[in-house]
Amino acid sequence: MAQADFAYAPANDAAGLPLTVSIFADRPHLREQMCEDAGAAGFRLGQTGALAALVDGPDLCPLGELVLLDCPQLDGAAMAALARLDMRISHSGAQLVVSTSVEALDDVFGCLDQSRPQILVDPTRAERVIALGRVLARMPTMRLRELNEDDRLTLLRLTEQVGEIAQRLERLSGSAEGESSAFRFGSPNPKYRGPDNDASESLARKPRAPLPDARLVRQIIRQRQARARFFEGELFADPAWDILLDLTAARVERKRVSVTSLCIASGVPPTTALRWISQMTEAGLLDRVEDETDRRRAFIQLSDKAADAMARYFAEMGAEVERVV
Repeated sequence: MAQADFAYAPANDAAGLPLTVSIFADRPHLREQMCEDAGAAGFRLGQTGALAALVDGPDLCPLGELVLLDCPQLDGAAMAALARLDMRISHSGAQLVVSTSVEALDDVFGCLDQSRPQILVDPTRAERVIALGRVLARMPTMRLRELNEDDRLTLLRLTEQVGEIAQRLERLSGSAEGESSAFRFGSPNPKYRGPDNDASESLARKPRAPLPDARLVRQIIRQRQARARFFEGELFADPAWDILLDLTAARVERKRVSVTSLCIASGVPPTTALRWISQMTEAGLLDRVEDETDRRRAFIQLSDKAADAMARYFAEMGAEVERVV
């Protein structure tokens, strides 16, 4: 059995009730760095060790309120351990932050379907610190030691990023009461019912508009991507729309889309794309679909509500879309 290391901060550290973090990483220098950053954020260190400690260690060993995990590569045993960890995290209510590589992303994503983890792809140290900030943002009652100026700037950047995502998703998933929107997913508008809401006449909605021809959507995607040949790609970054377009075409083509493929289609770094995928899933725009032949794999697809919205959007645009492209 692999031996895990233990380290504890003073009991009175972080003003009262510090949260405990467990850290697992095979690379010693990275594990040390993660411990340092977590300690600076006010967490108390619990278990720390290599991935083997997570694979071979007893499931009943306490993990604390946060688990940081680095797994750039996964073998069968590690995937099984990750799936067990996912179950434990979801039952305990703890937070999970996992860093991995592009090559292992689909396997990691497939193992984590219950714990709502933050998944980072080949992250920098700054991105790991930002992930810690997101954990703290979800725990507003936690009292931390006084932050230095660099920490304040990091958390400010975090707040701005999360706020921007929330605002953009709010515009996608809904609009002001009574206002028409292609991305409105509230209760059916009264106009869907017949006069005086007579159930005998028509309680059914109008027939759903069909999704557009996949070739048209792919042409739109190619033209959007072509801009990067002439301008900086970040200038036109719109990952939510690129994700919706790619999944719309895939739905018409009856193709499954892996999370790695969708990250590429988003046009932004994988870690950023995963953040959008997570937020859009929570907003009801995307669905996670398990692979029936391999439970370790999962795919992403449009939710029925999002497909309906995309169909109505293209129907409303009509011939205008074809003239633009």
